[in-house]
Amino acid sequence: MLTGVTEGFLCCLLGSPPNSVGPLESVDSGDGYTFVEVKPGRVLRVKHAGPAPAPSPPPSPDTAQGGQAGLVRCQRRITVYRNGRLLVENLGRAPRADLGHGQGGCEPPAALEVELAEPAGAEGRAHAGGSGSGRRRRARRPKRTIHIDCEKRITSCKGTQADVVLFFIHGVGGSLAIWKEQLDFFVRLGYEVVAPDLAGHGASSAPQVAAAYTFYALAEDMRAIFKRYAKKRNVLIGHSYGVSFCTFLAHEYPDLVHKVIMINGGGPTALEPSICSIFNMPTCVLHCLSPCLAWSFLKAGFARQGAKEKQLLKEGNAFNVSSFVLRAMMSGQYWPEGDEVYHAELTVPVLLVHGMHDKFVPVEEDQRMAEILLLAFLKLIDEGSHMVMLECPETVNTLLHEFLLWEPEPSPRALPEPQPKPAEEKK
Repeated sequence: MLTGVTEGFLCCLLGSPPNSVGPLESVDSGDGYTFVEVKPGRVLRVKHAGPAPAPSPPPSPDTAQGGQAGLVRCQRRITVYRNGRLLVENLGRAPRADLGHGQGGCEPPAALEVELAEPAGAEGRAHAGGSGSGRRRRARRPKRTIHIDCEKRITSCKGTQADVVLFFIHGVGGSLAIWKEQLDFFVRLGYEVVAPDLAGHGASSAPQVAAAYTFYALAEDMRAIFKRYAKKRNVLIGHSYGVSFCTFLAHEYPDLVHKVIMINGGGPTALEPSICSIFNMPTCVLHCLSPCLAWSFLKAGFARQGAKEKQLLKEGNAFNVSSFVLRAMMSGQYWPEGDEVYHAELTVPVLLVHGMHDKFVPVEEDQRMAEILLLAFLKLIDEGSHMVMLECPETVNTLLHEFLLWEPEPSPRALPEPQPKPAEEKK
């Protein structure tokens, strides 16, 4: 890892040919990886692969005939009340949420009311108000109301289409190596893929400053990578903590993000580091505990702990980061904006993949995510756990490919009206 980081820094110091995309500097290492300097002294390793540029295929018949295929009207009203309640009303007709075979389609309800995080002192006020049950309840006053009314075109993303890019973002302790099976699979199908190493992971640079690993610092890294490689239709695929960065990008660039895939990402709640976490211990203590942490991850992250799983751990696919980076990553997960309202505002279709043996993310969290999102598919994999993309690569690849090819049925309003028959001449 240190060798790769050193080479990346040397490449940036020695200079590189001018790049046409923003101020980013990049150097190709010759083995399929690119070292991109997202900020001065901050270098990320990126796997960028895909087919050779080919002439664009002719437009499909659906596109040529008025472009009505895949057109979806997104209409929602999100009301946040002062007592910590959230009301989500789906005003339009949602497209059918069916995908491939088996269960998992989540049809959004007409109205969904959930409870947000309890405001300070809310419980005491509730008990005080409940003592006088005969008193008339005052009507709830909304704190703010958000209206969403837009049209989106959701189309099939095929590997032969030059305007499609797949972005893969890993989570804490991983690297782009966890996506090996997926990257190979989709490159063979003709897709263009981009997979970065987060700062401090894989062969990316590892600043020895805790502020370099906050959510906002890492999100800006992903923004720079996205802006560099994005095309017209971009699909974001995230695992665990990487799902938060996919959500951030989908919220920031709704016109560029075409679909999102969340693998064991958890519920639609704001990020806040745990005060009583083991990762708050001093770095030297975490370093001594690293063998125990690796074994604990093996037990919790994989459904089975056989020779294959142990080999995957030895290959550096998980927790191959320094104790300092691990501690800074866990304590830097502060993102108060990413709450239920933030997720409810997303209008992009989302595929949720959950391994049923996951001990880090309960299935109830992904179910809650599916309820909040406007258009979501929840797929459960019985044989998988937290690292389901490594345990069940064929199943995951099939689900991802089906979702890429999926497009909604046209709404009745979008269907072409039948032409009136010519009037018959009277004899």
